[in-house]
Amino acid sequence: MGKKVKKDEKPPPDDVFDTLAVESRNAGTVVLMLSSPEEDVQSKACEAIYKFVSKCDENKKQLLDLGAVEHLLALMQSEDKIVRRNACMAVGVMTAHPEVRKYLRKQETTFPALVNLLAPDEDTVCHEFSALALSNMATEFSSKAAIFENGGVEPLIRCLVANDPDVQKNSIEALALLLMDYQTRAAIRDLDGLSPMLEVLKSDYAIIQKLALLALERASQDGENRSALRELEAISKLIDFVAHPEWNDLHVMAVMVLSNLLEDLESLELIKETGGLKRLVALITDQVPVDEEPKGGKGDKGDKGGKGSRNAKKSAKESAKCNHGTSAKKQESADSSEPPSGEAIIPTLPDVKMCAAKAICRSARSSENRKILHEQESEKMLIHLLSHESFEVQAAAAQALAVMAENLASRDSVREWEGLGPLIKMLGSENLSVKEAATLALANLTTANSNNCQEIQTLNGIEPLITCLVDGREDAVANAACVLTNLAQIETLRVDAQNKGVVRALIEPLSSRNVTVQSKVALAVAAFVCDFDSRENFRQSDGIAPLIGLLSSGNDEVRRNAAWAVTVCAVDEPTATEICKLGGMEILQEIQMSSTRRSPFAEAALQKLLDNNLSAKYALTGNLSSTNFIENGFYDIGQLRPGTKFLTLEEYAKQEMNEKRPIILINAKPDPAFSQTQSQAELDAKQESSKTSVTGKNSRTGRDSKTVIRKNDFEVKREKPHSRERSGSKKTRKQQEREEKQREEELQAQLQREAEAISAAENKPFEAPCDSTLLKYIEEVTEKIQPLPTTREQVKALAGFVAEKMGGSIERGQLSNFGWELPISQIKYELKSNVVPLGKIKAGIHVHRALLFKTLADKIAVSCSLVRGEYNRAWNEVLLPEEEYSLEDVLFAFSPTPGAPKFPPKTYIVDLIHEPGSLLRVDTPEAQTYKKI
Repeated sequence: MGKKVKKDEKPPPDDVFDTLAVESRNAGTVVLMLSSPEEDVQSKACEAIYKFVSKCDENKKQLLDLGAVEHLLALMQSEDKIVRRNACMAVGVMTAHPEVRKYLRKQETTFPALVNLLAPDEDTVCHEFSALALSNMATEFSSKAAIFENGGVEPLIRCLVANDPDVQKNSIEALALLLMDYQTRAAIRDLDGLSPMLEVLKSDYAIIQKLALLALERASQDGENRSALRELEAISKLIDFVAHPEWNDLHVMAVMVLSNLLEDLESLELIKETGGLKRLVALITDQVPVDEEPKGGKGDKGDKGGKGSRNAKKSAKESAKCNHGTSAKKQESADSSEPPSGEAIIPTLPDVKMCAAKAICRSARSSENRKILHEQESEKMLIHLLSHESFEVQAAAAQALAVMAENLASRDSVREWEGLGPLIKMLGSENLSVKEAATLALANLTTANSNNCQEIQTLNGIEPLITCLVDGREDAVANAACVLTNLAQIETLRVDAQNKGVVRALIEPLSSRNVTVQSKVALAVAAFVCDFDSRENFRQSDGIAPLIGLLSSGNDEVRRNAAWAVTVCAVDEPTATEICKLGGMEILQEIQMSSTRRSPFAEAALQKLLDNNLSAKYALTGNLSSTNFIENGFYDIGQLRPGTKFLTLEEYAKQEMNEKRPIILINAKPDPAFSQTQSQAELDAKQESSKTSVTGKNSRTGRDSKTVIRKNDFEVKREKPHSRERSGSKKTRKQQEREEKQREEELQAQLQREAEAISAAENKPFEAPCDSTLLKYIEEVTEKIQPLPTTREQVKALAGFVAEKMGGSIERGQLSNFGWELPISQIKYELKSNVVPLGKIKAGIHVHRALLFKTLADKIAVSCSLVRGEYNRAWNEVLLPEEEYSLEDVLFAFSPTPGAPKFPPKTYIVDLIHEPGSLLRVDTPEAQTYKKI
């Protein structure tokens, strides 16, 4: 060993301060050190601050309050690399605090300094923390715009190819946030940033892969970016990514990127040509992809052959393993580094399957895409996913099938591939989202497809659909109603659904507040209440009231469908009467008076309602056409004033008698009281005759026997006082108490009977008063007038008959002297009611005679109309051919045969007042005078 030589240490110059080692535990002191002119001090102070702020968020806020951020910003632009690096580290960590980010956004030098630190010649640590700061700052929109304006996108893209994974992570995270802005999406394509993003997917770190997929998902929302990604073979790379089972937690995001890419028709065509779609389907369904079928045929045989070939390949591989042993293992280990091929069965997570189904759903929004997806048999994958145990997967697959069903060919394919069965099974699911998606798919699959409708019945799907009407969320109810409406187009299915209670089930959803439910259910009601029994069931189940309530909806579609349902319901008279009773007619009138809500559907509903409730029609319009036949139960209340509600006959009959015009009733039926009296008299006569025939005595014998009975009774009564006199006083008191008690019981029983009689009378259903006189009129005209040879003769004879029954003819100008009001008032007083049967009126004017003429004419098939005028005027119009052709017409006109009637027929008014039977041409002054005062 050599001898140690002591080094000569020169003392520092006199003008230099000796080295001072300072130990400080106060943050304020360290902040002051940032202002030191010595770079070494600045560097150490920045390093100390970095360590301090990395501990907790409170430290970041403390240093911000001490003004450290301002000094750190200045030091980030220092000429010394170490100072810049340490200052950048401190700022990068501090940007995690929102107050620090708020302060930095207000500083103009913040973003230029951070972007400059991403330069290639800067230290890797500067790249890491500068990118971290930008990613933290990019969480606010204003910062995104500032980073873009200061050219921060390009250096961030450049950092994606760095060797340091932290730099890659922070850079891709910053870009993912910046891609939320549409400007960055366009810029990243122009700066060739898509290719580095795809390369980052190969990283060994899951967080980097996740952020890269997030950035690609946002970038692929731009159409031009999708085109650029197709050129970079992004679809194949993403499918390869999904094929790696060790990355299964990232498969969802990869499928989301694929979902965006598959929106374009070009992407679908590309994936079709490369076979990527079938490979993707195999990965999602955990199945081996089906081989291409031979061109010569299509069916089960081809499938079986495909399976056999795959089995052969599998057995060949197994035999190769047995033969080669170690070499096979080496080959297997070599292949393990590459992504598995599409032939491999790779299990995928439920979320991945759900996202794949949603990707198909998004892509299928376009008709061209649906066509390609159908050609690639995407429906098979979706049907397979319907049986998955996850509710989310089932719902997503059903929604995708609903969109695919917009393609006509797909509807048949789903049925052929047995996809309807799983959908019907899903109707009973406890998950409401699954039930909603299943009903939506069935609604689209049954639209304009009778085979699918029949298949649903075969699979017993009608009852679950009816159950969905009352047990499901609102969208499921609307979809189920839509499916049932489609089924109702086939009569056998409609009857089957009616027998299973669909009409009653539709009533509750009518009261829903959801306009979609209201619209679809109203349409379903119109489809199912198309026969008498279903209408009666609907009416008795109180379904009319909620249906009428929909007429007042503010939604046009709801009002239209409700009006259509009312049109169908109002076909028969009982339902039409119920609709009028509940105010449906007034609502329809109000709709038609509105300039914004009126529609042909409301007009048709109102017309149908009036055609089947002639009393209301005559009261509202004052006109009954020749096709409107008056039947029993018709009543004329006069012209109904605007805003007045049309009441039922029962309601008018219960009103107190007033001085207004009577309600004229048509009810040609025999009087039940008279019929009962007559039948009782006939019965008594038969009994009397039977007594005479048995005893052989006359009626006087019967009177003698009655007399004997009376005498015996008298003798018995006379004996009773003597017996009471002989009885003791105690017995008499007991008898009196017994008699008093008996009388009280009889009185209570009588009061109870009276109360029961009163309640029975109140609960007795209303019966319109019968009109036996009108019945006789009908029998008489049927016997005498109907056999007449021509309609003209029938009209004239009927006019004379009506005038005779209503007080005879009245001379012109003497109508005011014709006393008709007092007799009608007397009839009202006798009946104690405002309702007067027409047959009881013996003195009537225009309005009474015209009504009687129309009633009788309808009974003998004489076509005529009834028109109401003003001031109790009414008249009948008939269509009759003119008189026979004259000789002059035969000579100078083209007449088929002499004596034939002239056509076309002309309209006449029938005179029932002045010259009964006279026919007045409508366009003559006489007719106009007849119609007016």
